Amino acid sequence: MGPTASGKTDLSIELARQYGGVILSLDSLSIYKEIDIASAKPTLHERAGIPHFGIDVVTPDKHFSVATFIDLFKEAKRYAETYGKHLFIVGGTSFYLKALTEGISDIPPIDENVEAEVKKIVSNLSDAHKRLASIDPIYTEKIALNDRYRIEKGLQLYLQTGKEPSRYFAEHPPAPIVRDLSLFEIGVERVELHQRIERRTASMIEAGLVDEVSALEKRYGREPSAMKAIGIIEVLDYFDGKLSFGQMQERIVIHTRQLAKRQCTFNSTQFPPHPKLGRDELKEKISEVLER
Repeated sequence: MGPTASGKTDLSIELARQYGGVILSLDSLSIYKEIDIASAKPTLHERAGIPHFGIDVVTPDKHFSVATFIDLFKEAKRYAETYGKHLFIVGGTSFYLKALTEGISDIPPIDENVEAEVKKIVSNLSDAHKRLASIDPIYTEKIALNDRYRIEKGLQLYLQTGKEPSRYFAEHPPAPIVRDLSLFEIGVERVELHQRIERRTASMIEAGLVDEVSALEKRYGREPSAMKAIGIIEVLDYFDGKLSFGQMQERIVIHTRQLAKRQCTFNSTQFPPHPKLGRDELKEKISEVLER
């Protein structure tokens, strides 16, 4: 684990090469095909022939959920066990990691008739949100007005089971997917991390970030949630004339710094105590575990 731009990817590849491993990317943007620069995903060359899971799985117009990530984990785990490899899970989207350790509730199959009915309801997203709120205000208060996926799933669950989503989840508590993970976190001094973020942002722009976002917009529009990610939304504001080129770059840096702060807070409050060290010290600590 660790904040964005802290060097997690490089360290994981180095360890996987040294100890024989496969890597599962824990990154909510690298999952998308065609979002290569904005996601800062490792290139094929950088992956050094090491099998990677969780990269280039779906197109940006498709929804990616925690359930999908758990399926990817199971696939990566089977591969690692089959070939006698270590499985390294690396990335900044620790919410998915928390889902692995805590699990998610099983969702029943949804009938085609229910899917069709809900599809009609969510054609007016505002009304759909209000309807879900009238059914289950506790569940709905945590759902944004434009969160089509969760609104749709909440309505499907209610119409399929006849139970409010909050009641259903209370009756079907989650079970951990994995219980024996060794957790490690890269710690980076604030000033150094900010400098790394600035350098990476400049490298992304030099590598063609603006052109990448332009191509994504032409192909997928602005509606998909992936198009609202840091590094994309600022470029779209630049296209709209809301930001100058320099302001666009500055905003990406600011928003990335804010993300890094949130990631550090999440990692320190949502997981059991774990080693948090500088890169070299952390590599040594992980090596000790792998060599036992």
